[in-house]
Amino acid sequence: MEKPDEVKVHRVQKCLHCGQTLKGQKAIRYEKRQVFDLPKVEIRVTEHRAEIKGCPCCGKETRAAFPSEVSRAVQYGTEMKAQMIYLNTEQHMPLERTCDLLEEFYNHRPSEGTAVAACAEAAQKVETSNQAVKEHLVEHEKIGHFDETGLMINGILNWLHTASTSRLTCYAVHAKRGSIAMNEINILPRFKGWAVHDDLASYFQYNLEHALCNAHHLRTLLFLLERYPQKWVQELNDLLLAIKSKVETAKKKTQTALSVRQSHNFSKTYDGLIAQGLRANPPPNEKQRKPGQRGRLKQSPARNFLLRLREHKQAVLAFMYDFDVPFDNNQAERDLRMMKVKQKVSGGFRSTSGAQNFCQIRSYLSTARKNGVMALTALRLALSNTPFLPDFVAPLA
Repeated sequence: MEKPDEVKVHRVQKCLHCGQTLKGQKAIRYEKRQVFDLPKVEIRVTEHRAEIKGCPCCGKETRAAFPSEVSRAVQYGTEMKAQMIYLNTEQHMPLERTCDLLEEFYNHRPSEGTAVAACAEAAQKVETSNQAVKEHLVEHEKIGHFDETGLMINGILNWLHTASTSRLTCYAVHAKRGSIAMNEINILPRFKGWAVHDDLASYFQYNLEHALCNAHHLRTLLFLLERYPQKWVQELNDLLLAIKSKVETAKKKTQTALSVRQSHNFSKTYDGLIAQGLRANPPPNEKQRKPGQRGRLKQSPARNFLLRLREHKQAVLAFMYDFDVPFDNNQAERDLRMMKVKQKVSGGFRSTSGAQNFCQIRSYLSTARKNGVMALTALRLALSNTPFLPDFVAPLA
């Protein structure tokens, strides 16, 4: 640093060569080394005293008003609460370890209940910001990434849903995985852009532009190549990667679309490989039905996969037709990854309200980070009743 906070000068007392004293000699120059460290931090207690005065006219007492943030006889301030929330929510530390760390750092141990209360307070204070982000995503974003993953609450499987872009994140927890949850979360029913997602059937009930994650398709093709090797499998894998490469090359050349001929050839090759695969994987023969067996006979994994690719061809190749559409759904998977870390560390949530508070805070912090605001800074803003909102998102009326 050009201007360090403290300078310690180590003086020369005598010449190391002849022993002559150099105490009165001025230094010719200095060799500098800098140490970056933290001062010892301790809890600082601020006592607020509101004056109470008696009126000489009427004889009644009047008390001065406390600041709005000082609402209890004893409480923690913004910085302490922000750090509790940060450790538990952003760094995924369990409540007990959060309190352990604060005690080690500051020689003062808050209770686990205090940390829970701080998270509940933060979740309430970021709710309006999250709702504004949700409305902006629905109304104005051309590409939305959607995904869901299992989440344990009090030992019962629930589902964590995400809707996100490169700039915004929305999380919601629900007991269901499919359309009941999606309708109640109320993003997909109103979304106006391209919805990027996996092959879950519930997504296709919504009348919007669909784009499927081809990273999922490549993983399925790798599985089929290992377990059910057939010629079309490798060729379809190569085709998807070839289209991806052509699109990326065209983008670098600032092109907005492949040529009509290229798109037609790729589309025709795709159809041919699907047809080839279906011929190699015919439907099950009724002669295979066992005595007393009812319902449809089970089809092979390869045939089920091919039928999905044929039915949703436009969604599979959406990235080829519209260069704004990504090849995969990695954005949603990245946004879910750290939520899974939380579950691995803590084993799940004790209550639905705790999981919902966690989702509210993580939605807010993820959006803040995507827009260049650090998590602790965002938490300080929220606890000060001025939650962060990206400048391109209109606040709720």
